[in-house]
This record gives sequence, structure tokens and C-alpha cells, in this order.
Amino acid sequence: MIDRRKMISLGASLSLTPLLLKGESTKHLIKEDLKSGAIPNELTILFQGDSITDAGRSRSHYYANQTQGMGLGYVNLAASQLLHDHPDKKLNIYNRGIGGHKVFQLSNRWEEDCLQLTPHVLSIMIGVNDFWHTLTHDYEGTVETYQDDLRSLLNRTAAAIPDIKIIIGEPFAVKGGTAVKDFFDGTFDRYRQASASIAQEFGAAFIPFHKLFAEAAQQGGATHWCPDGVHPSMAGSALMKEAWLKAFHSLYA
Repeated sequence: MIDRRKMISLGASLSLTPLLLKGESTKHLIKEDLKSGAIPNELTILFQGDSITDAGRSRSHYYANQTQGMGLGYVNLAASQLLHDHPDKKLNIYNRGIGGHKVFQLSNRWEEDCLQLTPHVLSIMIGVNDFWHTLTHDYEGTVETYQDDLRSLLNRTAAAIPDIKIIIGEPFAVKGGTAVKDFFDGTFDRYRQASASIAQEFGAAFIPFHKLFAEAAQQGGATHWCPDGVHPSMAGSALMKEAWLKAFHSLYA
């Protein structure tokens, strides 16, 4: 007689990467799969981005694996889970997200906040301000500016660290959020599409956050997952953590 539990576990394992890349719901995947894969020892992981990544982190706690330096969002949750699951790996995890930043501002601080840390894995989520600030801060960048700047930044990174693995988080907005009423005329979609295109160009793992939040918001609405439509709640941070861990483990599957 076939063991149904083993069949479920095997099916989840085989379907992990396709689910992630298609942006389908990851809610029911078996959590044991997060611990699979040959993660190298002494791996350095760097999170980069804007306020969603920053999440109120303490700038003075800049060494690896410091709780205060991880912020209060998905980075803290993901880093905590990795350190819990892999105590023997001596992982070094950093958060260098800064609220309000766009791609060119990441570029201005890239030497210190990325290249000098020589990460093995770079997780970068950037783009919402590249669009949002055209509405609220007189920023004159376009989607072409965003795409060209991001491509240039990643080319610079790959040239300095040839073996680096990259995770790109899709910029997202959640309908019903208090700050995003002007995000749904089609223009912001082009920034999302640009991030996916860049991920494919660089062979990066891509996390379709926009679709994941849209699916989640069908129960509880934006108020539960992301009240202003941009900055996730506790539940939204947990959603991002789960998706990020699946992307990370796909790098070493």
C-alpha cells in the first residue's frame, strides 16, 4: 500500500521551484522542504533594498546576525529561521536596506554596503520608490531608468563577485492599501515586469511578491496583510519570509 504522507512530501518537493517561478500560492508547501539542499558552510547572505527590507533596523548594529540590525520585517524572520535551521553552517547574514531608497541610491553606497561584504548570496528588493517618488517626490526617473540602473548595478556586482547568487524580490503594491490608489493604471506593472526581466537576464531566483500579496489579500484584505499597500504587516512579513526562504533554498536544491 502506498504511504500517502510520503507521496505528499515527494510531490511538494518536486513542485517547489515551478510554484515559485509561476507565482502560485506557497501556503501549503511542506515546511521540511525548507531544510533541503546543500547549503555551504560560512555562507554570507546580504539583504538589500528600501524600507520594506530596512523595517526599522538599527544602523549601529551592522555586524552579521545581530538582532537589532535585522529590523522588524521579513529579513528578521528569514534570518532567524535560517540560523535556527542551520546552526552548524556558521551563516553570516546582513541587512543593509535603507528606507526611501531607489536603485541609484543603492549604487551610491554599493562599495561599502555590498562589495566590501563579499556576499555569496545577494537578495535585492527595490523598485517601489523608483515609481512612487515620481508621484510624490518630483523624481523624474522612468521605468527605463529603473531597469538600466538595476542592470548596471548587478553587472557591477557580478564583475566584482563572479560566483554570486542573486535573489530578486518583485516590487509590489496591494490593492486597498491607503497609499497606493495611483499604482494601478498600468505604469507600476511595467516596473514589476522589468524586475522579472532582469531576474531572468541574470539567472536570479525571482519572488513574485505582487501576486502572492494579491492572492493573500483575498482573505483579510489589505488591512490584514499590508495596510498602506506598500509596507507589510506582521502577517505580510511572514508571507514574505516564507516566499524568500523557498527562493533561497532553490539556489542550493
